[in-house]
Amino acid sequence: MTQTPISRAEEFERQPFQEFTRNAYLNYSMYVILDRALPHIGDGLKPVQRRIIYSMSQLGLSSTAKFKKSARTVGDVLGKFHPHGDTACYEAMVLMAQPFSLRYPLVDGQGNWGDPNDPKSFAAMRYTESRLSRYAKILLDELEQGTVNWVPNFDGTLEEPSLMPARLPNILLNGTTGIAVGMATSIPPHNLREVAKALIFLIENPNAHTSDLCKFVKGPDFPTQAEIITPADEISDTYKKGKGRVKMRARYIIEDGELVFTALPYHASTEKIYEQIAAQISAKKLPMVADLRDESDHEEPTRLVVMPRSNRVDLDALAAHLFATTDLEKSFSINMNMIGLDGRPGVKNLKETLNEWLEFRKAVIEKKFRFRLEKIINRLHILEGFKTVYLNLDQVIEIIRKADDPAKKLMETFGLSEIQVKAVLEIRLRQLARMEEIKITGEMAALSKEKAYLDNLLSSPKAFKAFMIKEIKDDAKNFGDKRRSPIKKRKEAEAFSVTDVIDVEPVTIILSANGWIRTAKGHDIDPGNVKFRTGDHLLCHLRTRSDKPIALIDTSGRAYTLFSHTLPSARGNGEPVTGHLTLAPDTGIYTMFAAEDEDLFLNGADNGYGYIIKFSDFLTNFKNGKAVITLSQNDLPMTPLPIPDVNSDNIAAITTGGRMLIFPANQLPRLKKGKGNKMIHIPAAGKSKNKPEKLKFLKILPLNSNLVIYSGKHLLRLTPGNQQDYTSTRGRRGKLLPRGYRKVDEIEIIPIRPAIDDRD
Repeated sequence: MTQTPISRAEEFERQPFQEFTRNAYLNYSMYVILDRALPHIGDGLKPVQRRIIYSMSQLGLSSTAKFKKSARTVGDVLGKFHPHGDTACYEAMVLMAQPFSLRYPLVDGQGNWGDPNDPKSFAAMRYTESRLSRYAKILLDELEQGTVNWVPNFDGTLEEPSLMPARLPNILLNGTTGIAVGMATSIPPHNLREVAKALIFLIENPNAHTSDLCKFVKGPDFPTQAEIITPADEISDTYKKGKGRVKMRARYIIEDGELVFTALPYHASTEKIYEQIAAQISAKKLPMVADLRDESDHEEPTRLVVMPRSNRVDLDALAAHLFATTDLEKSFSINMNMIGLDGRPGVKNLKETLNEWLEFRKAVIEKKFRFRLEKIINRLHILEGFKTVYLNLDQVIEIIRKADDPAKKLMETFGLSEIQVKAVLEIRLRQLARMEEIKITGEMAALSKEKAYLDNLLSSPKAFKAFMIKEIKDDAKNFGDKRRSPIKKRKEAEAFSVTDVIDVEPVTIILSANGWIRTAKGHDIDPGNVKFRTGDHLLCHLRTRSDKPIALIDTSGRAYTLFSHTLPSARGNGEPVTGHLTLAPDTGIYTMFAAEDEDLFLNGADNGYGYIIKFSDFLTNFKNGKAVITLSQNDLPMTPLPIPDVNSDNIAAITTGGRMLIFPANQLPRLKKGKGNKMIHIPAAGKSKNKPEKLKFLKILPLNSNLVIYSGKHLLRLTPGNQQDYTSTRGRRGKLLPRGYRKVDEIEIIPIRPAIDDRD
């Protein structure tokens, strides 16, 4: 029978590309999640941390041993258990040694291990030395007592513990952060004593709710001494969900009239905060601050000093502003994602975390007890053999001297086991003394008592719980300390408004035709005498107060906002306004003005349209401004005019064609932006060679005011009675002015003073 030859391509396994990539990415994801990024609930460690601690214990680097070069530890970790990059491994070790990174450091470092301002400023591993901290004992003490499973290392030549038999929930005490594939973890550190009390309460009250546990675990406890200002109910809600945020605020004191920050939020840098405050000072946002100093050193790791210009500055208000605008107040995101006892990652709330850890601890203690019990039983068995020997010493010696197979003969004669006979035959002659017999009897009694004690613990749930509670209390006493992060009720921090940070004084703002702006103190300055750059001249000026925002309108109808304290002094030529604002191409500032927020203005354009707007609607925080009046091509905005009484004032509008219309101001709509309504009718430009007609003047005309029109050397005075000839409703064409006054140069409004009654 002839066989069909198999092609070379068919020798290989065929698999759809989609399935292959899916499985490959899934395997990679699970590896990162389980073996790199997420901690296990049992010992709260990632694999690299666990391997570092185990390697250091194998090197004999206990908390009482001499320090050894960190490079030695890293070399052992990489060579035996963790075949990855030495830099990453050393950085993991550094984080375990930094007291400002871990609440309860696992490594005791000697040398430069970084500082809070720059955690990565640590020296190379060839320079630093390390050993395990005292706290690491809670992870290692029971390691050789049959408490954990051992797995082969990466090359199968050694074994390493799959978990550490932690006596306390290190996952909560030290917390951790990590980014895996598709998930992340961010568990804050907690106070050991508080967690211990919660554990004891949960052992005694298995049905307790998370809110009950929050009476003991009041919130995270970070290595720094910054305050936690998140309300208690929000913290409790975070612990119920396993997700949330907690807000920290720096602590400060007032010393010699200066603001001194002594503790920063977790992971906040003095250097970065210094830069943030200095940037505000440079931007003239903190004119009340005279100086800023970073006096941090080895004795005081955090000391940031803010010096005010005078003793009249409210330092508490200044601190509140800094909290709102810098990292002196910072949030920590909580996401209690961890690998559970079932080997699966998941977000757990506080009760689930403590309950599951108690299950882990219970299993560890049971393994420890059974391991010890087995050792005791084996030892008692051997001691029983020794006792038999001492009761029949002469006969045993005779058998050993004369029998061809002493072991077999002893087993037959005295009913000893093989293990007992082997131990008997290994007894030295000097151990046959009477004192040794007494020691054996005493040891048997002690071991029997310990066996009974362990049997009772394993058979009695009540005794077992009592043991767990005592163990937790002892560890809390030995390793616990006071809370570092006080939980305080504080008001929400508010940044200064611009008007809060400046001295209120009269100022004069000067704007040139080429767009150069400056400010002078006082109102006595004469803008006409101010010098300008060559080819430049005065466009407009504004007399206002330093605490008032300035509204500016450009030729495209956009409004901008400036504050006088940000402008240069009038002693020089000023600065281009484009350095403060972002203007569109081919546009320039047309006018500027200031008022109270609720003051009303007439906002119009030379196309004859307009509306009424509040001053606050001109203001904006955007450098590129905002559109307030809609313009067509070749239209220009008019200078906004304040309206003292919108219900009684009239508006006078005069066009370039010499037509004037007077109408009540309340006929115009109130808008925040737009084109508005027609104030005076201006015909569309025809085919005439003359320039199209435009609105030339707008004036607010109060009751009982004379209207004076200037045309060349002539003037026309219109009394309230004469004004009736030009008064109509909004949107009309208006009436032509008398011949000789149609080319209007200026308008003046003169209030009529009431006559004085002589009879008084």
